[in-house]
Amino acid sequence: MKSINLLILIFSLILLFRCSSDNQSDLIEEQDPGTSITYSSTIQSIINNNCVGCHSNPPQNGAPFPLTDFDQVFTRANNGQLLRSISRQTGEPRAMPPSGRLPQATIDLVELWIEEGIKEN
Repeated sequence: MKSINLLILIFSLILLFRCSSDNQSDLIEEQDPGTSITYSSTIQSIINNNCVGCHSNPPQNGAPFPLTDFDQVFTRANNGQLLRSISRQTGEPRAMPPSGRLPQATIDLVELWIEEGIKEN
């Protein structure tokens, strides 16, 4: 009986430590360090999948402006509004998207894109 309990304990510890290193960044493909982040290669799909439902042209559901092309996204990224809005916690005023905060790895990609100069292509 003691050997069975010992085996169960060892197996449980193995599972516990094996799973403890999982994190959100494991779920998102990392950007190749040699690859520049651009609107057309990375950011456009993030905006289309998470923002354009409301920030269409014309805007829907009370959105104050569209985000349907590079120039519109550039304006909001350049003045800091885009990063501020997506960095807010779910439930905070003006947090975007209203359905829930984007994964931190996605927010980090947007931030890096801005830091690298808001490139289109």
